[in-house]
Amino acid sequence: MNKGRKVLIGVCGGIAAYKVCEVVSTLFKAVTEVRVILTQGAEKFITPLTLSTLSRHPAYTDNVFWQAKHERPVHIELGEWAEVLVIAPLTANTLGKLAYGLADNLLTNTVLASSCPILLAPAMNTDMWKQQSVQRNWQQLLSDPRYHSVGPTAGRLACDRIGAGRMAEPEEIIASIQSLLYTGGKRDLTGKQVLISTGGTREYIDPVRFIGNPATGKMGLALAQAARNRGAVVTLVHGPATWEAPMGIRTVPVVSATEMHRAMLADFPNADLIVMAAAVADVTPGIYQDMKIPKHGLPAALPLKPVPDILAELGRLKQPHQYLVGFAAQTGDIIKPALQKLNKKRLDAIVANPVDKPNAGFGSDTNQAILIDKTGRHQQINRCTKLELAHRLFYFIQNSPEDNSNVKYQIITR
Repeated sequence: MNKGRKVLIGVCGGIAAYKVCEVVSTLFKAVTEVRVILTQGAEKFITPLTLSTLSRHPAYTDNVFWQAKHERPVHIELGEWAEVLVIAPLTANTLGKLAYGLADNLLTNTVLASSCPILLAPAMNTDMWKQQSVQRNWQQLLSDPRYHSVGPTAGRLACDRIGAGRMAEPEEIIASIQSLLYTGGKRDLTGKQVLISTGGTREYIDPVRFIGNPATGKMGLALAQAARNRGAVVTLVHGPATWEAPMGIRTVPVVSATEMHRAMLADFPNADLIVMAAAVADVTPGIYQDMKIPKHGLPAALPLKPVPDILAELGRLKQPHQYLVGFAAQTGDIIKPALQKLNKKRLDAIVANPVDKPNAGFGSDTNQAILIDKTGRHQQINRCTKLELAHRLFYFIQNSPEDNSNVKYQIITR
């Protein structure tokens, strides 16, 4: 998704400029072409040499702009070159210029000379961010479909104030850039309510022991990020996780299969698209002790009882306007059990996911799958990042398969 793509990053004058180093370095390592523009203010916080070293290309400053030694104006060349333009950190000063279409430096001229999606990552003091004039400018920019946002978040700022105005972390900025590279800035899920489950559940025997699985929830997190970046209103129901969901995603943390069942049913009626990516337990212990069981007191055989089949119940409750997607994490033959699950649980589509392949499945940052819908239409997705798989799933749901294959898997009706 990143190889050979062209990302232009504009850096404004704020202490958060240091975070851009990680963004530039990570994109370059992903074989993305990166160019960087620094405003005069940015040069007081970070040097052009640092960013040119990380991007392997000379950084652009206003000195270059006003010298005009290029055959073509540099802002025209950069504006035409970029597939995505990122401004991070976005200061109140540059925000105001963009809102009113002003162009008095290389960065703002390049914005006006470009037509690609623009990702904004604001960073400023809380009182500055909350000013009526700043919020007016912010909302005015976001009303333009070219502009997309990431952050700001709340936390401790450089001024020691705790509140809104902190620039989004590099990994979230990178995920938003990757989404824009894939979608081209299209918000094809605007107006849709998307409900996603992810992660594993834990079925406790006592306060310290449980039946579980290795699921980390990374796949569902990627689905939530992709859906949000495509314009959806997203609710993410997740099991125990070590990550925090980005801003703009409503989260519902749960622990057990029973809790996930309750949470999914509560939000299901309002959802247009439901993706059940969670690795839900199939059984729960038939006994539970509220005090730790001594080792010598553990039962030789642990009685088990089934938990609610969440996906099957959602399939029974599904209304005509709703689209329900399941995941089938399998070893060996992944097609037959996925087709059986698709039919038995009345799904609209299923993601057949091999968890016995290298760098796929539980805990990995990459994944691979075969997407199949209820008509038998299918698409194979070779190993890629989980974020790319998420986008390709949403594309598959809304469009014909990218491979235009005429081969269809048989849908099992018995």
